[in-house]
Amino acid sequence: MAPARDFYEVLGVPRTASQDEIQRAYRKLARKYHPDVNKAPEAEDRFKEASEAYAVLSDPEQRKRYDAFGEDFRRVPPDVDPETWARAGAGAGAGAGGRAGAGAGGFGGFGGGFGARGAEEVDLEDLLGGIFGGRAGARRRQGGFGWGPIQGADQETELELTVEEAYHGGHRRITLTGPGGPHTIDVDIPPGVTDGQRIRLAGQGGHGSDGGQRGDLYLVVRIMPHPRYRVDGRDITVRLPLTPWEAALGTTAPVDTPGGEAKVKVPGGTSCGRRLRLRGRGLPNPRGRPGDLFAEVQIMVPHQLSPEERRLFQELAATSSFDPRRR
Repeated sequence: MAPARDFYEVLGVPRTASQDEIQRAYRKLARKYHPDVNKAPEAEDRFKEASEAYAVLSDPEQRKRYDAFGEDFRRVPPDVDPETWARAGAGAGAGAGGRAGAGAGGFGGFGGGFGARGAEEVDLEDLLGGIFGGRAGARRRQGGFGWGPIQGADQETELELTVEEAYHGGHRRITLTGPGGPHTIDVDIPPGVTDGQRIRLAGQGGHGSDGGQRGDLYLVVRIMPHPRYRVDGRDITVRLPLTPWEAALGTTAPVDTPGGEAKVKVPGGTSCGRRLRLRGRGLPNPRGRPGDLFAEVQIMVPHQLSPEERRLFQELAATSSFDPRRR
């Protein structure tokens, strides 16, 4: 039989840990490994191990004896002096480097208690703040292993949306597959959701046990790539194709937005890549200022020139002194 792990090592705390640190460490492990919420094969053993460690280290007198005698702390008579025990060699392996075992009157079967005094003094309902249901104490006093109603686990899945859906909101019917088979959920998408935002669906998560409520389902929004729009937070960038003469002379040009067509004023002398901002035309924000829309200029030239266009471009080339490569 493998030796029991050191109680401090089980809880993941140093030997100098305070009672508050010990309690916090146990709460964390109990939430993680309680058999009613964790069905992994090793979860129950880890929960038992952590419970025994907490039962000993949370009791000042038992902790003192454990620190002195190690795994023999339950077998050593109460009137034995720790220094005498160490000098006699009877406590080899005890003390700071010792390991704790079940021993006589130890943990044994889970229903048998936490040791000599632990079963009477450790109130898991108070300790864990009711996370395993309000009837934990009553169930334990009745000798049962149940922990009362346990709420189901929260779950998370991704929800892919187009830019238009993120802008306008709407309704979506999604089908999820779980242990109980597929089920369909109707989702209301609020206008102006952003990439990475979580939509909470109360009571649509994992099933509870022993009459506990279902957990919540969180939909993580993922905005899909779009052929025209690029989204950054609430800001949207769209390409604005212009002719060379529109860019040079200035113009007012239409631009597509998720909310419909808008007009953007292009100043004369606009170069390719310039971003023209339309304030408030990005993704809406129900709780504050909406995002902006940026029209990014892209200067286009004809693929084929007519004879007159070629003549005019040649005339412009001969007349203009502008050199974009000269700084």
